[in-house]
Amino acid sequence: MGEYLRRYWQPIALSEEIDDLPKLVKMFGEELVLFRAKNGQPGLLEKHCPHRGTSLEYGICEDEGLRCCYHGWLFGVDGRILETPGDPPDSQLRFNICHGAYPLKEFRGIIFGYFGPKDKMPEFPLYDTYETPGNRMVPYSITYPCNWLQVHENVMDPAHAVFLHTRISFTQFAEAWGEIPEMDFVPTPTGMIYVTSRRWEGKVWVRSNDIILPNLAQVGHIWEDGMVDKEFARVAITRWTTPVDNTTCKIIGWRHFNPEADPRGIADESQCGVESVDFFGQNGNRPYADRQRMPGDFDAQVSQRPIALHGMENLTRCDKGVAMLRQLIRREARKVATGADPSVSPLRANERTPTYAHDTVVSVAPAVGADDAERVREVGKAITAIVVKGDHHQAPDRNAQIKQRIKEFAQSQQ
Repeated sequence: MGEYLRRYWQPIALSEEIDDLPKLVKMFGEELVLFRAKNGQPGLLEKHCPHRGTSLEYGICEDEGLRCCYHGWLFGVDGRILETPGDPPDSQLRFNICHGAYPLKEFRGIIFGYFGPKDKMPEFPLYDTYETPGNRMVPYSITYPCNWLQVHENVMDPAHAVFLHTRISFTQFAEAWGEIPEMDFVPTPTGMIYVTSRRWEGKVWVRSNDIILPNLAQVGHIWEDGMVDKEFARVAITRWTTPVDNTTCKIIGWRHFNPEADPRGIADESQCGVESVDFFGQNGNRPYADRQRMPGDFDAQVSQRPIALHGMENLTRCDKGVAMLRQLIRREARKVATGADPSVSPLRANERTPTYAHDTVVSVAPAVGADDAERVREVGKAITAIVVKGDHHQAPDRNAQIKQRIKEFAQSQQ
């Protein structure tokens, strides 16, 4: 699984976490040193200087790289040894050694690294939700002391929102979340989505979260209440769950701030940053007794053990999405193990990869003298077909086409 995850660009830290001092980080169990040269370029080097093994976390950031504190060797951001000042001027030693380094990409306040084979390095992915009109993408990170998968797969568990986020302690988002939805799980070109369809008064609220293989997720509006008609309203969160080691991971990503993602005006971007985000229950910073009385995602996921034991689980119908996700990533990891390339979506619209997470609310009256649950399911299937299928997904006006098709469908149900 580690080799599979290494075949994609992975976030390491927020840009704000590196300044004039190097930062010791760990990815995939490797201890590394992240730094920013004075010319502004970030670098990620193996921790120990190849001369005598001193940790480069004590190095000095200079114009072109990082200088070891012990004997002054200077390393470029790409691992090249630029100076060995203790050697004679004509020494060729620095040309015969290259220190371990990983390529980086800094994008919208997050530093990403590529940890796989150089000849397999993919293009840096750009997704359509980055270009939502009026959108501000505010980076944040949270450390979880448990295995990455049990945090990541929570995104494909819509049933937990009914109980953990609504019925168990208090309504963390909105009352509509407490209604048990009709659930479906659908493959997409990027991975999979869940589809939840709920009856809420005279409306049907259809919601999907994205899994973009292997470990990227997009989540819809946190405080959606299902009260106002909308078509294909996009995401509030884009986040990776990255393995630090087998029993530690980080969520690193962006909160999206725009009127569509926060229709009730609750969001607070000032709370988003290192180990902090602006919605309930996402870290372990509250007093233990409070977390027992009002547990959040962090508590439910971390308490599954440092590594969840799948053999001791008893999965039910509502865990179909979790099982499907596990099957997808297992299949992809086995492909990589045999020398094949991992899957990526081939679709592009405006040079961006189309994604599928959304919230849609349509006015559809309850069925009279018939099974309303069946009607809700059919509404969910029809909207999902518009969102996932069709040639319009590579059109320059993809979002507009989806919104118009949903409007036309809703009108046909009146």
